[in-house]
Amino acid sequence: MISVRRAEERGAVNMGWLNARHSFSFGNYYDPEHMGFGVLRVINEDRIEPSQGFGTHGHKDMEIVTYIIDGALEHRDSMGNGSVIRRGDVQRMSAGTGVQHSEFNHSDTEQTHLLQIWLLPERSGIEPGWEEKHYSAEEKHNRLKLIGSRDARQNSLRIHQAVDLYASILDEGREVSHEAADGRCCWLQVVSGQLSLNGQSLGAGDGAAVENVSALTIGAQKKSEFLLFDMA
Repeated sequence: MISVRRAEERGAVNMGWLNARHSFSFGNYYDPEHMGFGVLRVINEDRIEPSQGFGTHGHKDMEIVTYIIDGALEHRDSMGNGSVIRRGDVQRMSAGTGVQHSEFNHSDTEQTHLLQIWLLPERSGIEPGWEEKHYSAEEKHNRLKLIGSRDARQNSLRIHQAVDLYASILDEGREVSHEAADGRCCWLQVVSGQLSLNGQSLGAGDGAAVENVSALTIGAQKKSEFLLFDMA
């Protein structure tokens, strides 16, 4: 079964400095029919205005992945990490027993556009951790590039959960296939463009929950970027 979550159906928050869309319940947006999917708890598409952002705040027992679409995001945390991530960069922060961090648009002229993703960890009380990697457009071009996994294989970020996270940029007319193992589910999130997933059309911002379907065929109706989660 494939259930589509359309972009326009997502929760919307506009605070002036932040324009966000929530695929699942988050903050003041509550939707009992969309509380997450599998171990995937949050997909927020955020647009942050220049020199604005999230002041220091805390997290606990969550795997937080930040995928930069455009612009630059400055990160600082209580573990002593500080960096600026840009297009092609992906960051993973394991909140574990507790961490404080802040996130700001690093530019004073350009908007930052990103996906923030929260995944439930395999267990509580993990030691907090942080890492980031760069994945070029060429690495994602017309293929599924593994960018996150439990065992950090193929130079992917280590996620403390039984999940494989792929990123792809498909040219118009190209397609990729994915085979999910028995007992696993998938979520596809369209970053940009227009895709077909096993014949169903998906546009920018759309998501699709996939259950009891092992073979996936993802084709680009025009140049498209997307993320694919394969989860226990």
